[in-house]
Amino acid sequence: MTLLALAAPPGVALAAADGRSAFAPIPVFSIYPPVTPGGGADEQMLSGRMVAGSYPMARPASRPWRIAFLFPHLKDPYWAGCAYGVMSEAKRLGVAVDILPANGYDDLIGQLRITDAAIAAKYDAIVVSPISLTGNNAFIAKVRAAGIPVFELANDSTSDDLTTKVTTSMKDMGRYATRWVIEDAQRRGYTSIRIALLPGPTGAGWVKGEVDGTREVASKAGIQVKIVDIKYGDSDLIGQSRLAAQLLAQHGKEIDYIIGCTGCAPAAILPLNQANLARKIRIVAYDLTREIATHIRKGEIVAAADTKAVSQARVVLDAAVNHLEKRTAETPRAILIKLGLVDRGSLAAYDFDSSIAPDGYIPVLSYRP
Repeated sequence: MTLLALAAPPGVALAAADGRSAFAPIPVFSIYPPVTPGGGADEQMLSGRMVAGSYPMARPASRPWRIAFLFPHLKDPYWAGCAYGVMSEAKRLGVAVDILPANGYDDLIGQLRITDAAIAAKYDAIVVSPISLTGNNAFIAKVRAAGIPVFELANDSTSDDLTTKVTTSMKDMGRYATRWVIEDAQRRGYTSIRIALLPGPTGAGWVKGEVDGTREVASKAGIQVKIVDIKYGDSDLIGQSRLAAQLLAQHGKEIDYIIGCTGCAPAAILPLNQANLARKIRIVAYDLTREIATHIRKGEIVAAADTKAVSQARVVLDAAVNHLEKRTAETPRAILIKLGLVDRGSLAAYDFDSSIAPDGYIPVLSYRP
C-alpha cells in the first residue's frame, strides 16, 4: 500500500502519510443510555447521558481483525479523507480493512447488496456509512443478527442495532456554518440577508441535519434571514454544478450567501463566476475537505464547518478494535466528534491532520498487516 503525500497549502502542517505517527486525543461527546429509541445522533444527545472528554488512541490489536467499511461512494474528497483515516489507523493498529463503496447516494440498493456480501464474508466487524437515515436499518439489524458487531461512521441512521456510532451532531453542521454567515453579515453591516442551500441528497441523515440546523439558527438570528431556496441532489460535481446554475438563474440577483455540502460548495464556484456574481454572493461550506481548504485560501469559499472526517475514521476503527479486544467496560451508544470551523483568518494555524487527507492522497481500498 502506498499513501501519497504531496505539498500542503502554505501554513498547513500534516503528519506523515505512512500512518505510523501518533495523534493527540480527539475531543468527543460520548452518549450513554438511556436514549430515545429510533433517534439519530441529535435526538440521542437530548435523551442520553452525555459525557464530554477526549478519545485516546487504542493500543495495537492482538490479532489482525478483519473489518469492512461500507462507504456510500468515493466520488468526493470527504470520503477520501475518511479512507485516509481508516487506512493509516489500520496500519498503526495492525488490523485488516476493506473499504467497500457503493456508487453514490442514489445507490441504496447497491449498499444493501454490499452489506449482504460483507455478512457472507464473515468479517469480524462491519462499519457502515449509511446512504439513508432509515433505509439501511433492516440490513444493520441483519448484521447484528449474524453475530457481527456493527458500527456507524459519519452518516447517521435511526437504527437501534448499532454497537455504537461515530459521527457528529448533524444539526451542528448547519448551526456552525449559518452562525458564521450571520456574524459575517453583521460585520458587513447587513440588517437582513437572503441565503440559498445546496445541502446534498434528500433522504440522507446529514442533509436533514444541515438544513434543520440552518433553519434553527436563521429563526433566532439578530438580523432577518430568509432561505430563498433549497436544491437537493447527489453530491457529485457535475450534478451540483447544474443545480448551482439553476439556483443562480432563478435567484442570483437576490442571494447574499450560498451554503453547500462538501461536494456542493465547490461546485457552485464556476457557475458563480460565469454569472458574474462572485463578488456579490459568498459561499460557505457545511464541511471541510482539502479541496475546500484550498478554495478558502484562494477566497473562493469564505468559511467551512469541519466534522473532522479523518478523526471520525480513526475513532470508529479504534472503537471497533477496543470492542473486539474486549477492552471497553461500557460502550457508548454514540461518540460525537467535536466540530471545528475554518476561515481565512484561522487557516494558517488550523490542525488539518485531524480533518482531511494529505494533498494528492489516492484512496486505497484494502490493507493487510
